[in-house]
Amino acid sequence: MATSVAEAGTARPVRTRFANVLFWRLVSIALVLGAWEIAGRIPVSFAFPPFSATFAAFVGIILDGTLPAAYLTTLQPLATGLVVSAVFGVMFGVLMGLSRTAEWALAPVFIVMQAAPMAALIPLVTFVYGIGLTAKVLAVCLLAAPVIVLNTYKAVRTVSPSLLDMCRSFLGTPLQQVTKVILPAAGPVIFAGLRLGVAAGFIGIVLAELLITPTGIGDIITYSSSIADYPTMYATIASLIVFAGVTVSILQQVETRFVRPEKRA
Repeated sequence: MATSVAEAGTARPVRTRFANVLFWRLVSIALVLGAWEIAGRIPVSFAFPPFSATFAAFVGIILDGTLPAAYLTTLQPLATGLVVSAVFGVMFGVLMGLSRTAEWALAPVFIVMQAAPMAALIPLVTFVYGIGLTAKVLAVCLLAAPVIVLNTYKAVRTVSPSLLDMCRSFLGTPLQQVTKVILPAAGPVIFAGLRLGVAAGFIGIVLAELLITPTGIGDIITYSSSIADYPTMYATIASLIVFAGVTVSILQQVETRFVRPEKRA
């Protein structure tokens, strides 16, 4: 009985905090959309429509199937590029964290890739690989992979040496050191790198579809801009921002659920 009362007392503050967070988030969204509506009606610019017109355009391209079809086209190179970046990025990051030779050979490459203006290299990618799927996947990887690799590398390097010593004292093999000690200890930072890599991947696919060839989301944005259909253009851009935000939030929930259970409360 006492346990049930204690659990109920603990659940109430959690629900209250959740309600408060939800309330202020809704207030924040309402303020932003209200300011958008006012700025569009003043108008701040002819090319800046009010939120009501943008929302109407969003409903229109949803109902006629234009936006879902565009997302199906865009998600193919985006998902492929993110999967490739995540798998090989974590592998290279772990290798660099465990081997000084690999660090010496690979770290400068990924540091330069992260610091370089990759948008300027996309025309070069087009020149080498054409305007097909390969070029777009590569554009996503060029922006996402360096973030994932460097975060994984730093995460592995900062694992406590005492944990590795404990594993060795129990006669743990090198593989067990990696799977049982290093990856679980570095998991939170690796997941943070994955979330940042996904965000960078969205930037990469937008650049690819705007600079390589206008398909999918990039096609709607380019065409709407060319005919001055600004509500549709803003609706497409806003939908992409929301989709990227939701994707990153889902990854954060996965991280909290499986990697950082201490943050569930």
